[in-house]
Amino acid sequence: MTDVVIELQNLSVRLGERNILQQLTATLRGRTIGLLGPNGAGKSTLINSLLGFFPITSGSARVFGYDTRRDANEIKRLIGYMPENDSFIGQMSAVAFLQMMAELSGLPAETALERAHEALFYVGLGEARYRPIGSYSLGMKQMAKLAQAIVHGPKLVILDEPTNGLDPAARTRMIRLIKEMRATNQMHIVLCSHLLRDVEEVCEEVLILKQGRIVHYSNLEEERKANKRFVEVELAGSTPQGEYEFAEAVAGLGCETVFAGPSRLKIVMPIDVDMKNLYVLAAARDLQLRRLNYRRDTLEDIFLKAMDHRPIETAAVPPPVPMEVPNGRL
Repeated sequence: MTDVVIELQNLSVRLGERNILQQLTATLRGRTIGLLGPNGAGKSTLINSLLGFFPITSGSARVFGYDTRRDANEIKRLIGYMPENDSFIGQMSAVAFLQMMAELSGLPAETALERAHEALFYVGLGEARYRPIGSYSLGMKQMAKLAQAIVHGPKLVILDEPTNGLDPAARTRMIRLIKEMRATNQMHIVLCSHLLRDVEEVCEEVLILKQGRIVHYSNLEEERKANKRFVEVELAGSTPQGEYEFAEAVAGLGCETVFAGPSRLKIVMPIDVDMKNLYVLAAARDLQLRRLNYRRDTLEDIFLKAMDHRPIETAAVPPPVPMEVPNGRL
């Protein structure tokens, strides 16, 4: 066995006439791994390829060292999967459904029944475990999906949009359960979500896809430490050309700079650059620093840079282009 959770080597997947995944190469070791990307980026295709539902066109994918082509049955035994869409037998009680799923995963009937009861109590459905799943509310169905994903004690759990459609209280419960699962150190988690805050709260590693390719890999803690001198400045009293000249001067200090909207500049400052230099450069150009926020980089910033990073160039200066910031969903 290996400490590598997922290993991709030049993985490509073609469905029909479309290349969905193209030359993905990554090695993921984290306890909790986030999978991000806009709609159509290939997240679901990657999940289905790891599960063996979609054939790999070229390259390879391994889960805990097992090849998805040769060792599909062994991988399925090790994985629990919470799909985005409901996949219940509505007339079955929750406990009967979970027992069936546990048996399909290879557990004996008596053990499967015991695990079904335990999983339903764990997610808060103990009192409703004999009710038909079709009678459950949306939040209860999401919890039932989580229970069936963990009932057989998998080594890796793949959660596809686990908080989809949940109200704030139910979302908080779901995130708390995922954190508890992570804390036990008994399973690894892959979290696929459109909600940046879910991934940021839970995950140690993040893989960002765009148009079927990997555009960014991030160890979140290391990324935050590297970008802990993160400054956002709002300028006033100048033309767009003057603002770009200011941005060029800041970049000349060794800072990373990017415009995040009209008169708004995001800056990552090296340790040896003093904050007062920003005021000196602004004053020299008759600019006002209307607002200055000092904080560490967030997953939203990391995601935006991966999707649409526009560094300030010292050559031709184009007019500023506003950058749209998602309101929590991508």
